[in-house]
Order: sequence, then C-alpha cells, then structure tokens
Amino acid sequence: MSNSPGSEPRQVPVDLILDLRHRVLRPGLPFESARFDGDLEINTAHFACFDPAGAVIGCATVIERSWEGAFWQLRGMAVDPNARKTGIGRLLVMKIEDHIRQRADPASSLWCNARLPASPFYMKCGWVVRSDVFDIPTAGPHVKMTRHLD
Repeated sequence: MSNSPGSEPRQVPVDLILDLRHRVLRPGLPFESARFDGDLEINTAHFACFDPAGAVIGCATVIERSWEGAFWQLRGMAVDPNARKTGIGRLLVMKIEDHIRQRADPASSLWCNARLPASPFYMKCGWVVRSDVFDIPTAGPHVKMTRHLD
C-alpha cells in the first residue's frame, strides 16, 4: 500500500528514489549523477514519501559522514515540484532525525550542504547555518548547516 502526501515516509532501497533525485537535484546531468558515494553503505538509509498512485514525491538520505563533530549527513533531499509546500519535506527531515535518534547516541548531530534557497526551510526545522556560502559546480550555491539532536 502506498503512502499519500503528508503520510509517514518509509525506508526504501536507493533505486526507488534515483529518478526523483535526478529530476530535482541533477536535471540536465547524466542519470548516474544521482547516485552518491555512500548510497550502498551499511549505515546509509533512504526514505521516501509517495503519492496515492505510488509515485515517489519526496526523498532524503542519511549517510554516516562526519563534519565538525556531526557524524551523520543528510543528502539528496528532494520533493517533486508539484508536491512542495505540503509538509513532505518537514516529514522527511523529522523521519531522518528520528532514525538517527534511534540508532545513535542521543546527543548526535546531523549536517548537510543545503542549497541556498532551501536554507530557510532547514532553519524552520531547527537547523543552523554553519558556513559561508560556497559553490558546488553541478548544484549552485550552498551553505553547511547542522542540527543537534537532543
């Protein structure tokens, strides 16, 4: 049974989210650019939200990668343009945070390279900007952000 928009994201295999990642995060680039280093590592987890027809409309990945004392990286967060502003992004972030709380030290932290236009969304979810703006050649301006889980 598939989830509807606004329902609980579920953990999925990476191949299920690659199309959305490619369409939203890597348009115009080869499909393989939607595969990330670490996607197949044992501690990596992929989450997706689905529309009523079963299509993936939101996804996010958490990878065990450290930066500045945070040990988990949120990557590949994407929401279908037609499903934005519906709460799916917030549900995905909350699911990733809950996933880390359940498997790691309760005082764990997450980090991400947030696209500059997405940084206000992350701030509303309790994340903090921790860097100056920098450019990722295939994806544009970003900032590093962190979220301390307690």
